[in-house]
Amino acid sequence: MAPPIAPRELLKAIFDGVAPSRPLFLPVVFSRAARIENLPLRMFLSNPTKITQALRQLRVHLRSDAMTCYFDPYLEIEALGAKLDWESRDESVVRWAGDPIPGELPAGLGAVDEIATRGRIPVAVEAIRRLKATVREEVLLTVGISGPVRLAAQLAQAERNSAGRAIPAAALELASEAIAPVAGAFVEAGANVVLINEDLNWAAPGSPDLASLLATTINIVRFYQAMPVLLLNPASPHRNPVPPDCVVCPTLPETAPRLPEEILEAAPATVGMAIPANAISAGLPGVETFVEEFRRLNPGFHPAVITTAGDVPDTADLKNWNRLRDLLSA
Repeated sequence: MAPPIAPRELLKAIFDGVAPSRPLFLPVVFSRAARIENLPLRMFLSNPTKITQALRQLRVHLRSDAMTCYFDPYLEIEALGAKLDWESRDESVVRWAGDPIPGELPAGLGAVDEIATRGRIPVAVEAIRRLKATVREEVLLTVGISGPVRLAAQLAQAERNSAGRAIPAAALELASEAIAPVAGAFVEAGANVVLINEDLNWAAPGSPDLASLLATTINIVRFYQAMPVLLLNPASPHRNPVPPDCVVCPTLPETAPRLPEEILEAAPATVGMAIPANAISAGLPGVETFVEEFRRLNPGFHPAVITTAGDVPDTADLKNWNRLRDLLSA
């Protein structure tokens, strides 16, 4: 029997534009590590020691190709000056001083060139550094950042997936400028994969040019020989150009998991898929049923990357995700 292929070999093949012999399996499993340390998520997110300890324990139970070093949809917005109001042990909402008008930028935003030193971004950087020293070449290190449209919508207090509300150009420009140094700090610390979480209706008529907004960030990530992976909402057809030099992973629908034709027809090394984070949970169709339906609807599709559309919930049985990996990699 041939020895298993190391995740770094698969990553290098994808980086070079070569279809990997099997997909990289990169589910986002991060916040449930707070349960291992018995900490509220708010405290966990600010403690690099607890993060690294818990992720190493979690690694024993999940046969993925990577460890998710940090994944928080409010990381950049907090670093830019927003306040997180923690309404429960594990859930927060964004608050702004002065109650800004929706559609306009809040007052008192932090300087973009200082964003990598603000908020909890240094915590994420430190967690990456510690895990890099610990795992060395065993697994890949992934980290999540907000996509520019998603972050711009947060800045402008725009509704998610709103088809009728335009995002101001100033918010898009600021968001595009802000995520680049964040991604740079993460890959410089040792992250191998940057998940760009762009889950808004980016392809709606009149939506911005995502390729242009992401160009600087993608170039920085690739300069460090790391791979940018773009998580996309597939609700709309791809009217806008898909950014080059990254792996595009549209989110599968929760039912009838069919990918867009543009993805099915794209070069194998450039596309993957993001499975809804709660799709493989208790009470839902079994793993075998999910995979059987996926293959029926997407015949012959071989993804370069398999990830999730968000953080896998605490209720998910990691054994099911391990089984999913085996079935989709066969």
